[in-house]
Amino acid sequence: MINRPMPLSPFIQFGRDEWSRLRDSTPLTLGEDDLTRLRGINERVSIREVEEIYLPLSRLLNLYVDATQKLHKATETFLGNSTAKVPYVVGIAGSVAVGKSTTARILQALLARWPNHPKVDLITTDGFLYPNRILEARGLMKRKGFPESYDRRRLVQFVSDVKSGEPAAFAPIYSHLAYDILSDQMHEVRQPDIMIIEGLNVLQTGIGSADQDSPVFVSDYFDFSIYVDAEEQNVREWYVERFLTLRRTAFRDPLSFFHRYSALSDDEARETALKIWSEINGLNLRENILPTRTRARLILEKGPDHSIQQVKLRKL
Repeated sequence: MINRPMPLSPFIQFGRDEWSRLRDSTPLTLGEDDLTRLRGINERVSIREVEEIYLPLSRLLNLYVDATQKLHKATETFLGNSTAKVPYVVGIAGSVAVGKSTTARILQALLARWPNHPKVDLITTDGFLYPNRILEARGLMKRKGFPESYDRRRLVQFVSDVKSGEPAAFAPIYSHLAYDILSDQMHEVRQPDIMIIEGLNVLQTGIGSADQDSPVFVSDYFDFSIYVDAEEQNVREWYVERFLTLRRTAFRDPLSFFHRYSALSDDEARETALKIWSEINGLNLRENILPTRTRARLILEKGPDHSIQQVKLRKL
């Protein structure tokens, strides 16, 4: 029998038990009430999941943030002056309905409870989608969420401003009820210790024309990046479950952009959700989102029950 060497990988892989032990003595600072508020629709994140997956991750990020803050102070000492405060930026990517928003909210809550970085802001890239009037004019309403539907220059400029230490930077706010940008509201970011940026395509490269000599990507400003991963058939079923739940809840609001779906039967709603997945979300996942997975510093792999089964950490 020939013993073949294991294929090399840029990632260190951890089973759930292995990863859980890396929590060390990190205290649990979230309770059930907190978790109820942080969970997304139809997600089943438990306190045990927080203890076994998110606490070790918050410990790792805390160590990285602490090291970066010390490096910043060393630079100040070398220069002999005080420079503008620069936040640690974490990017979180993944498919629609995979649970990246819940991951972002849980991490924000945990990281804000560490004493050396209490100010943690969370920005979603939904706010940088073009308004519907522009998407309609460009024939992109059915491509919402695809890279071309975002004002990527504005997103890059926003992250650049925050990362440069600007006293205040402003991000647009998106309404899922109206399915559009709120033109009269902005999210103000004032020099946080950490800023989390969550979105479908945050790990993708390229803005503007293809002939640019030095394109700048939003991921160029990330200090750490996370990809929330799962098999497509599982994500598709989670999307359908979420659609059915929204049909019975948020879609019933007459002001909802999707109010017309509230009258669908169960079979009609499932058929509609599968059609949307096939034509939009699944296509976007395969063409644009999934190819960026290996660019992440850390990959959280979910099983069919939404729980994280494996963690992959990129080797330094």
